Formats: sequence, structure tokens, C-alpha cells
Amino acid sequence: MAILEIKDVTSGYGEVQILWGANLDIEDGRLTSLVGANGAGKTTLMRTIMGSIKPWQGSVIFQGQDISSLPAHAKAEMGVVLVPEGRQLFTDMSVEENLEMGASPKRARANVKQNLEFVYEMFPRLKERRAQKSGTMSGGEQQMLAVARGIMAEPVVLMIDELSLGLAPVLVLDLFQSLIRLKNAGLTMILVEQNVQMALAVSDYGYVLAQGQVEIAGPSQDLAENEHVRSAYLGH
Repeated sequence: MAILEIKDVTSGYGEVQILWGANLDIEDGRLTSLVGANGAGKTTLMRTIMGSIKPWQGSVIFQGQDISSLPAHAKAEMGVVLVPEGRQLFTDMSVEENLEMGASPKRARANVKQNLEFVYEMFPRLKERRAQKSGTMSGGEQQMLAVARGIMAEPVVLMIDELSLGLAPVLVLDLFQSLIRLKNAGLTMILVEQNVQMALAVSDYGYVLAQGQVEIAGPSQDLAENEHVRSAYLGH
């Protein structure tokens, strides 16, 4: 059952069209990866789903309701949450203050304490550093914090844009293991990721985006074994 449906979505910036009829079905409880070359439209698609960019045409359907024209804060209240590329933390605030800011949707405010416990269990390093200013943390720790802040919003669908960008391999491994734990806890996620091999290894289903459209879609294992995907994205 698709919890989030992207139907023939076109969008872009100014007069520059980036998406040319993108179609995705995001199944409940599944980790879906969205991969493709730089400039394929992955981040634009995330922003369009989230509402920071309005779709020119097509629709975004969440739990059977058309949310295409809703602003980002309204979608967050409903449970559509984006961890943006570049993290966008409050760098002068502590780890714990950043996490509390994540609980801004009404749905999440009543459960701040138990959600804090959950993210600290998921990311023990954040618990150790909860009083530290987020701007003084390493890139990998900041990325952990950005994901944890997204979880604090009690997402129904958590979208993560460029999880591993610019991070050391050992930290990337930690973050991907966290995704597996979140998936096992039943969270529906969309992962935009430049590390195609890792993305397909942890996800259930994948979409390959090229020039603003879905080029190939299928179970992640099938995509990892697909000759075109291997030669274009996996270097085989």
C-alpha cells in the first residue's frame, strides 16, 4: 500500500524545468532509495514533495489526500519530514536544544521526553554530547543530529537528502546502520544518496532518476544487479 504517491510531477526554479513527469510510489514501512547522477533532479523532487517548491503540474498524494499545494510546515504537521541536504542545524544551540526544536509539530510536542530517549538510544554519541554546541561537532555527528532531529518530529515519512555527502567512510557506515535500525522499527523512509552501492544495499526498493524522470525502478537488489545501473552508477 503506497503511503505517498508522486504522480506526473513537473517542477523547477524560475523558468528552468528540472522535473519532467516524475512518478514514485512510497510503500508504508519500506526504505526507498532515490539515486542518480548529480543534476538528475533528486533534491528538487524532495523539495517539491516537502512543499518548499510548488509543483507546476502533477500531484503529491499522502495517505490518500492531495497535499500538492500545502506549505512545508503543514506537511510536517501531517508527518512528512525532510532532513535537508547540508543539515541546516542551529549551530549556536546545543545538541539537545536542536533536538527539541525538531519536535515543533503539534503531534510531537507531547512526546518530547520519550522521543529524546529513543534518539539517544539510537545515537549514543548524541547523548554524550547533548550539552555541546552543534556547530562544534564533526560533520558525521552533525549529520546524526540532523537525522535525530527529523525523528523528533514523529515522521510518518522521513525523507533524507544526501546522508553521506562529505563524510568519512567509517561514519557513513554508522549512519547507514542507523537507517537499518529505523527501518526495522517500522519507519517509512526515502533516502536520496550519491553512494549508490550503499543506498541499494540498505533499501528495499529503488528509483533511478535521470534528467528529471524515473529511468528505472525496482527492488533494490534487482537494481544492484542491473547491467545498466552497474555500469552507470556502480563502476562495474
